[in-house]
Amino acid sequence: MAGIIGEDFAAPLDARWQRYVVGTGALVPCDSSLCFVTTDASRRRYSDAQLDDYQRLPRRRFPWRPPLRLTVRARFSHPVGELRGTAGFGFWNDPFMMTGARPPTLPRAIWFFYASPPADIKLDLHEPGHGWKAATIDALRPVALLLAPLAPLAVILMNIRPCYRRLWPFVQRAVRVREAAVGVEMQEWHSYVLEWGPAESRFAVDGRTVLDHAPSPRGPLGFVIWLDNQYMVVTPWGRVGWGMLDAPGVQSMEVSELVIDG
Repeated sequence: MAGIIGEDFAAPLDARWQRYVVGTGALVPCDSSLCFVTTDASRRRYSDAQLDDYQRLPRRRFPWRPPLRLTVRARFSHPVGELRGTAGFGFWNDPFMMTGARPPTLPRAIWFFYASPPADIKLDLHEPGHGWKAATIDALRPVALLLAPLAPLAVILMNIRPCYRRLWPFVQRAVRVREAAVGVEMQEWHSYVLEWGPAESRFAVDGRTVLDHAPSPRGPLGFVIWLDNQYMVVTPWGRVGWGMLDAPGVQSMEVSELVIDG
């Protein structure tokens, strides 16, 4: 068991948990909880308030593999669509060199993930490319890598609506993408549970299952919890983009419980 945040956040964090704070980001103790905060974040500068356990580690030494259970009790300052940027908690392989001199790679992740417009990460045929979602992906599976040379042709075909609806489910299964809208008010306190199994995973909120039998990514992965002001666009029909957003005032994610059993 790894208890990160519990009844007494005044106690020092275990050495394994590392802060990553840039721009106007801040981690602020709030009684028995921890607030991840950005203040007047600007599109001219990246701002992030983050806690993780993989900085400076090579990916092969990331600490987490299934089976495990993550429990987070959290609330946000703004509702879906008004919170600007991305936020969430779970496990990934940090594919974009954000916290270490590692080569870039394709993503593996299992997490509760939020993205606001203009983000459009359209990976699940049946879910929008933004919002507050439970999600999995493993784009490093051998079958996914074998499909990579066909990407230019696939982008052309995905712009034809019947081809997209017929072919994308095959690609989605190859990269183990499953997503589901969380469907709760982000500003209210909720208990989020992620059960990462060797083959399948389950997500629940306040005891209600929101995504079940999701394909599990392989480990090892690192734990991350964050709030920032970035957006990303990745669609099957070839739109790709990234940038930062203005987020006036204070945006926050308040966490009163965070426990990993595994």
